[in-house]
Amino acid sequence: MQNKEVIGQWSESAPYWEKYRPVIVEMFAPVAQALIKDAAIARGNSVLDVATGPGEPALTIADLVGPEGMVVGTDVVPEMVEAARREADQRRLQNARFELAFTDSLPFPANTFDAAVSRFGVMFFPSPVDCLRDVLRVVKPGGRIALAVWYSQEKNPFDYLVTRIVDRYMNQYVEPTAPKPGASDMFRFAKPGDLVAVLSSAGATAASERLLRFSIRAGLSAEDFWTLRSEMSEKLRTKLALLSEPQRAKLKREAIEAIAWKRIGRLGYRNRHLHQRRPWYLHHRSIHVRGCRRPRNHRRCLHCPQDIIDHDLAGFLARTCRRPALYQPR
Repeated sequence: MQNKEVIGQWSESAPYWEKYRPVIVEMFAPVAQALIKDAAIARGNSVLDVATGPGEPALTIADLVGPEGMVVGTDVVPEMVEAARREADQRRLQNARFELAFTDSLPFPANTFDAAVSRFGVMFFPSPVDCLRDVLRVVKPGGRIALAVWYSQEKNPFDYLVTRIVDRYMNQYVEPTAPKPGASDMFRFAKPGDLVAVLSSAGATAASERLLRFSIRAGLSAEDFWTLRSEMSEKLRTKLALLSEPQRAKLKREAIEAIAWKRIGRLGYRNRHLHQRRPWYLHHRSIHVRGCRRPRNHRRCLHCPQDIIDHDLAGFLARTCRRPALYQPR
């Protein structure tokens, strides 16, 4: 079960995630599309979005599955769930609903959903194996689960452009303190192989991972980007509150200049770019992991570790094992 202090921290961030909803949807659209592809989501499917926050990518998926399908988004933060419900009501969506739920004890019967997704949520699960095991429980046999987590910090300027400067100021002006109990880390699964191992331990079959290179696109000025980041992140808000007003003002100027410089790249820095609103791109990387819930007719070859998850046994063995066609039930 999620730490109450962590829930409280995300509750304070919820209004800002709702405030910047259109920008966030645009920035992370490539990640949402990758999840849809990895989970093989199609029209008419029933889909679970775990740690949906203010409703994404659930609301995007609702448009894809159409009125014949259904999307359910869950989150442990009441304010996030309410924000998602407000957006669904505003769009008059009949095929999307949002529920308050802990991920290790989802309030759904087994075999409910055709697929499940989670965008940048698994890093904050209190017990990832237990949580993913329960997600697999509510997915139908043979259904897919697709997860997205951040790759290493140095490959993701959405975080480091601001965080590195803030941390430098903290080291210079603030006495170090021990991390809060249950503190979450957005780069918890940044090392390739870590999350796919967790998903396999939870019981998924055919688990695999890939590295997604994508660009965050946003029609923001450098100053707008600073405001978005400093408001969205509970960690940044807490750190900035420990600095004096002159220190915060100096830090802000430095951060905006760094963002503007990154934005225009080799064109050279100019003051006019600080306040200019035009589309711009930051290149990022995320790790995408997918797997399946073991089908009822699941088989495994006796001579190799491959899982047989299709009905064409002879064709499968021709592709994966040159020994005789021996297999065993699982």
